Amino acid sequence: MSVFDKKVPVPYNYHMMTDNIIELPGVKNVRELGGYRAGDRTVKKDLLIRGGSLSNAGPDAINILVDKYHVQAIVDLRMTHQFDGTPDPDVPGAEMFRFPVVEIEDYLAKVDKPEIVQQFMSGGLDKKAFFEAAYGYGFFSPGIYDLFLLGSRGMHAFRGFFSVLIDCAPDKGAIFWHCVGGKDRAGLASMLLLTALGADKDVILEDYLLTNVCNAVKIEQTRKYCEAAGMPPEMADARVFVASCVYGRYMTHAMGTLEKQFGSVEGYLYDGLGLTEEDISILRGKYTE
Repeated sequence: MSVFDKKVPVPYNYHMMTDNIIELPGVKNVRELGGYRAGDRTVKKDLLIRGGSLSNAGPDAINILVDKYHVQAIVDLRMTHQFDGTPDPDVPGAEMFRFPVVEIEDYLAKVDKPEIVQQFMSGGLDKKAFFEAAYGYGFFSPGIYDLFLLGSRGMHAFRGFFSVLIDCAPDKGAIFWHCVGGKDRAGLASMLLLTALGADKDVILEDYLLTNVCNAVKIEQTRKYCEAAGMPPEMADARVFVASCVYGRYMTHAMGTLEKQFGSVEGYLYDGLGLTEEDISILRGKYTE
C-alpha cells in the first residue's frame, strides 16, 4: 500500500505527544523526549532534544536554546560536507560535537558503475536524476538504516553520542542532537537512547512517527507532486520519505536487524557500542525519574 492509498502514519497518542514538539524558528522537526515512559520511570523534561539542522536557526531560536533549555551540548550527526557547507551557528554556552553517521563514500561503495560514481561526485546529476539513481540502488528503503547502524562510522558516531550523554550533567542544561531533517540519523539516535533508558517499542515508534506531524505540510506538498508526476507508488513512497516523511516499517526493520545480529537492541548497545551496565545505570539516573 502506498502514500496514494492511505494517510501518512502518525502516533497513536497523537494529542499527548504533540506537547513534546518545540517550535524553534528556522529549525525543522524539533521535539524533546521528556515525559515519555521508560519502563517504570519517566524521561525528565527539558533535557533531551532532537531535531533538524541548526544552520538556518535565527536569533529567536538561539535564544530559546540558551534561555529556556540552557543547551550545554550539541551533537551534529551530519556528513562532513553537510556541516562544513552549512555549519551550525554558535550557541553560547554549548559545546559542539561532530559525529558523522555516514559519509558520501559509504553510499558510493555500494554503486557498481564507475560512471555513476563520477556523476555523483562531480555533481553532474540534477535532482531528479540523482533521486532516481539513488532510488535504484536502494538508498531510500528500510535497509538504509542498516548502513547507519552497522557501518563502522555509524557505530563510532552513536558511541560518541552516548559518551556526550554520559559525561553531561543534567543540572547544567539540555543536550540537542540533530542531522539534516531530524528524522533518520537523529531518529536512530533517539531509538537507541530511549532503549537505553528503558522505553518500550511502542514509545519509540510513536516518537519516531511524530516527525510526520512536524512535517505535515511538506509531506502533503510532496505527495501532490508525486501524484501530478504520475510517479509509480513504490517510488512515490520513497520520494515522500526523502522529502520529510517516516514510515514505521523503517524503524521496525532497524530494530529487527539489531535483534537478529545482537539478540536485541540492548545487545547492540552492549556488544556493538561497548556500553556497560554502569553506563546504562548512569543514563537512567541522569535522564529519568
